[in-house]
Amino acid sequence: MSKQSTSSKPTAAQQAETLVRQTGARLTQPRVRVLAFLLAQRHPLTHHEIHAALPGAALDAVTLYRVLEWLTEHNLAHRISGADQVWRFGAAAGAGAGDHEHAHFQCTHCDAVTCVNDVPLPRRVKLPEGFVSQEVDFLIRGICPRCRED
Repeated sequence: MSKQSTSSKPTAAQQAETLVRQTGARLTQPRVRVLAFLLAQRHPLTHHEIHAALPGAALDAVTLYRVLEWLTEHNLAHRISGADQVWRFGAAAGAGAGDHEHAHFQCTHCDAVTCVNDVPLPRRVKLPEGFVSQEVDFLIRGICPRCRED
């Protein structure tokens, strides 16, 4: 992949390559392709949506699943479970900054899930003694602007 000039913004592919290299893991074409694709998306997508829309030569479904799991484990992507219990994947906020502690909105008409970064979430959730929180999902359900216009 080509070097970027200091005055231009890096492409999604260049940004993806840099982020994968920063993990110290092996740089592979599928990891870079999938992460670049996720970086260019406006909202999280399901495995099937990614598989259908990923540009270039088709990846088999198992390879795509493994890449998505790897990206999630390395905090380059986050995984969201909607009310329909289908996982959706999006590039991590802050281009691999780690936690994705923000709310999500799922449209009850089209099922699209959108990250909502402006909703403050509680830093600690009080749990009964002995319980340890590992993850908190905050899902808002309603109608998105596109469906509202229809």
